[in-house]
Parts: sequence; structure tokens; C-alpha cells
Amino acid sequence: MSDAFVVCSNLSFSWPDDTPVFQDLSFTVPAGRTGLVAPNGAGKSTLLRLIAGELKPAAGSVTVGGVLGYLPQTLPLAGELTVAEVLGIAPVIEALDAIESGDAGEEHFTTIGNDWDVEERTRAQLDRLGLGDVSFDRPLRTFSGGQVVSLGLAAQLLKRPDVLLLDEPTNNLDLDARRQLYSVLEGWSGCLLLVSHDRALLDRMDRIAELHRGDVQFHGGNFTDYEEAVRAAREVAEKNVRNAEQEVKREKRELQQARERAERRAGNASRNLKNAGLPKIFAGTMKRNAQESAGKANETHTARVNQAKARLDEAGRALRDEQKITLELPGTNVPAGRTVFLGKNMQVRYDGRALFAGEGADLTIRGPERIALTGPNGVGKSSLLRVIGGELEGGETRRADGRVAYLSQRLDLLDLDRTVAENLAAFAPGMPQAQRMNLLARFLFRGSRIHLPVGALSGGERLRATLACVLYAEPAPQLLLLDEPTNNLDLVSVAQLESALAAYEGAFVVVSHDERFLAEIGVDRWLRLSEGRLLETTPR
Repeated sequence: MSDAFVVCSNLSFSWPDDTPVFQDLSFTVPAGRTGLVAPNGAGKSTLLRLIAGELKPAAGSVTVGGVLGYLPQTLPLAGELTVAEVLGIAPVIEALDAIESGDAGEEHFTTIGNDWDVEERTRAQLDRLGLGDVSFDRPLRTFSGGQVVSLGLAAQLLKRPDVLLLDEPTNNLDLDARRQLYSVLEGWSGCLLLVSHDRALLDRMDRIAELHRGDVQFHGGNFTDYEEAVRAAREVAEKNVRNAEQEVKREKRELQQARERAERRAGNASRNLKNAGLPKIFAGTMKRNAQESAGKANETHTARVNQAKARLDEAGRALRDEQKITLELPGTNVPAGRTVFLGKNMQVRYDGRALFAGEGADLTIRGPERIALTGPNGVGKSSLLRVIGGELEGGETRRADGRVAYLSQRLDLLDLDRTVAENLAAFAPGMPQAQRMNLLARFLFRGSRIHLPVGALSGGERLRATLACVLYAEPAPQLLLLDEPTNNLDLVSVAQLESALAAYEGAFVVVSHDERFLAEIGVDRWLRLSEGRLLETTPR
């Protein structure tokens, strides 16, 4: 598969409201493993969808060398589908079963084709992704988000693709599942184009492609190498900005000094001509010559100032904009001794199977506790959050009067058809419009971005919009439940989320496999859900 490739030629694409995403974009992705990075909203997922054929470009073309496999960021999988249906092998399995039962109809042999070993191949692929023991008839709704991602990846790998597009493939995966994914991709020999914010995964790439200001630039080496190159470029850019600023100041100072000298010379010449008693015509000629000389000097120095400003603008454009969210959330304050949530014998059942061991799980949340909930995929972390939030009933639960806000993995709290501004108005109807606009600017929504429908936002932008609505809703939440909040976020957006949570003064429970993120948000209590039991632990 060394000949596998992706070529984008003069690619242009805009949203239905004519908001441009790409203009005349051209690049080639060769065989090997390529990590695609960019800030949220730059168009990474849109670019993958264009390559996959889900979106049509307004101009230009996409050429894919070989069979294509594509795992999107959001998997369009219905909960009632079985594993076999998700993997695309259900018709072949049914045909094999029919033949084993004595039905030798020609249609069954046609369906099977050359896939007589489909069960063995599928089992081997699932085993590589940590799902070797799942039955083919198990419904999708019984799997965790991370297991669904692994199933989606297995479905693509079973196509034996030459070109593989992966959009945030480690979303929702626990540490074991991530390591299994790393192992699968380390042996990849085709063309891989991957969007991810997972540093460990990006460090396994052969090259990094950066989507920056409408262009794709390739950097040899892994993500650590790329970061070092970016850091060095930023230091150079900052130095150039400082030099350009000094140059502008110097040229402005020289312009002012030249004007003052010209004014002094003009004054002295006027007095000298008057004292010399020269004829008016001669005096006028000398005066005009002096004015022209001063004017030329002024033009020269003004041009130098403008050139210096242009160099400053150019140096400034080379700097990367890494904006941060700065918030104050006094309305979320929770007194230290207050019991925010009390749950006893909490239990959830799926198809008659109890999720938690024994009589169920017990949990008390007091004051502004910052709790990390960890554990393998599929053990029930998201279900426990839904019980705490009141979406699922099970056992004895009691909540304080303050509002509980639950941010699911799907970020489905907002109305996708409404704009960011309209959603905030619905959550905070008592807030004056000017205050809402100012608040959205602090969440980095400015200009036309405020009026985009939420459904058109990137994953990181949608999280910021959801946070704005949740944290400033009326009344403010005193218990925040976060389910894998760093999914779909670039590293800058993760830092923005960290700063938003730093300002939050209530209690929160966060499910995350991102250990660096958990360390940054000041977690002070660690819980682990494993084999149905909720245990107090210490950070790893």
C-alpha cells in the first residue's frame, strides 16, 4: 500500500451562508502516518469530510489513491444496531448460518463471495482492539462511548483500506484501549491522515500537517518535534515584533525631529530674508524652495514610518493567536459544609443486568469538591453521572436546591438550529443583550461567529458555547457533571476549558482519561469505578 495517497487540488468550500472555509487549497498526503493539527474551527473535520466525499467542494478536486476508510468524530450509529451490523458483516454471517443449517441457496454463496473466513478475520480485528469477547448479536446501546469508537474503527479496518481517515479516534477510550489503538496504527503501512489532540498518539506520527490560515504546511517528525519548531518560530516572531516596534518608534521620532528642524529653518530663513532686504520675488523663490525641501524630507520620513508599520504588521501576523478565557463566576459558590448530593444504593440495570455490585453504589458530594471519576470503558461511569444528575433513576438520591448541570459526551444540551447568541438568551433570559454579547466575546465568540447556528460549530467551539450557557444560566449551577469534556478539543481549547473551570466555585464530577487535564483543574478527590464498585483512590 505504499502507493496510497491523498491529493487535494485548488480546493474551495464555503458553508451555505457563504462563510468561507477553504480557498484554493492544494496539498498532497503521501503514504505513512500524518497527524493533522489546527485550532478548533479551522476546518480539520470539514477537510476530512471533503476527502471522504461526505461534502462536495465548491471548486477543485480530491483524489484518493486506493480504498478509503473513514472514522468520523461523531459516529452515526443507531442504538438498536448489532455488532455485526455495525461491522458490516451481518449479511455474510446470516448467509453462513443459513448454509450451516442446510440451506444451500445460490444467493447465500453470492453474499459470502470470498469472505468464508469473515468470522475469524473479524475476531482477530476485534481482539486487537480489546473487544475480542463481544458477541456479534449484542446491541450497540449496551456499549460505552469508547467501545463504540473501537467498533467503528474495527468496521473501517475490516474494509482493508489503503487510505484511512481518523477524526479524534481516542475520544472516550480508556488507557488500555488507547494503547491497543496505538499498537494497531504503529503497524499501518498505507496512507493515514489523523486528526487528534492526543499527544501520545500524535507522537507516533511520521509527520505533522498544520492547517494554518487557509494553508497546509508539513513538518517532518512527530508532534514533539513540531512543538519545538513552533516554539522556535514563535520566539523568532516575537523578536521580530519587538524589533519592528522599536523601528516604528525610531522612525516616528526621526519624523518628528525632521519636522521640528524644518520649522526652525523656515523661521530662521524668514527672519534672515526680512533682515537682508532682498526683493520680494527672490525672497518668494527661496521660501518655496525651503518649503519643497521640507516637504520632501517629510514625505521621506513618513514613507519610512509607513514601511516600519508594514513590517510590524507582517511580524505580528507571524505570531500565533492563543487566546484564553477569563471568567468570574461568584454565583456558583458552594459553602464547604453543604451536602450537594447524597446517593445510597444507586443502581442501573440494562437488559436485566445490574451495573453496580452488591446493593448498589453510595456517594456523597460536599461543598466545592472537585472529583475525578475514572475506570475502564463500559463500567458505567456515564450512567453514574446520569444518576447523579437525575436523568436516570436508581436507588435513594437527594440533591441540594442549587441547579445540577450535566454535559454529556455528545454535547447535545444546546439547540443545534439556534445561533450561539439565541441559545445563551434561552439559558439566561434575564441577562441584558449587551452583557450577553460581552460574555460571548469572553468565550471567544466575536463578530459573525456569534450568529452561526450551533450545528455549524466545531467540537471545541460547541463546548465553549455550551459552557457559556451552562455556567451563566439562571440560576447558576452548583454541581457540574462533565463527561469526557476534552474530547474534540485542540490543546489551546483544553487550556481554555481549564481556565473556565478554574473560575468555577461549585462542585464538579468529571469523567476523563486525560491525566494531564485532571492535574491542571485541581482535582482533590479521586474515585474509580471498576467491576461494579465505586472506590476512593489516589491519583496514579
